Amino acid sequence: MKHVIIGDLHGRDVWQQVNFSKYEKAVFLGDYVDSFKRSDRVILDNLKAVIALKKRYPEKIVLLWGTHEFPYLHYPKYRCPGFRDSMQPELTHLFNSNRELFQLAYQRRNIIFTHAGITNTWYRRFRDSVAVYKVRTYKSSLADLLNAVELSGYEDILFTPSPFRTGEDDDGGPLWADYMETFQDALNGYHQFVGHSPQDEPRQLCWRGKSITYLDVLHKQNYFHELHC
Repeated sequence: MKHVIIGDLHGRDVWQQVNFSKYEKAVFLGDYVDSFKRSDRVILDNLKAVIALKKRYPEKIVLLWGTHEFPYLHYPKYRCPGFRDSMQPELTHLFNSNRELFQLAYQRRNIIFTHAGITNTWYRRFRDSVAVYKVRTYKSSLADLLNAVELSGYEDILFTPSPFRTGEDDDGGPLWADYMETFQDALNGYHQFVGHSPQDEPRQLCWRGKSITYLDVLHKQNYFHELHC
């Protein structure tokens, strides 16, 4: 299955350069909103266009939650840098009324896509949490668990910033994990594709049986990653 993977937008409309007819899946890695350069109107119009694309191709388009969507979805919890009070009412309504169009993770076999990435340290805490106990079934994949927890009311464990991101949690979760965490402790047994940690160019780190590819590059270049999986 041919995929195209699109990094953090922050109001950019460069995704419209993609010829979606060439792909069976298109995965957006989150962070559609909040920008230090773009106006409220530009950000909002771009987000609405992304949502319209998902509605037009519901099976093809995968929209992942990012760090900057959660504070609006769950307002007034989870504030993060760049939060725009001016956009809060409209974005909170827009995300909640279209919540079923977004998800926290997407997975193909042992290839997993999240906004920020998953570490072994965080995964051990997640695996043993009350949240997973409540939602786990014997068929649950890792992405299934993450998506179920996001919808369960136990989503706090997903939004954990560590000191690497000026937070106070012991380790960053899949919405907040920093490059300094994931490159040292990428989850064993999985090949990950993430945004969140800005890079000048796409970067892939590989170890035996696992890898992580960083794709938050749209601030530097209009690059869309292709993957057959």
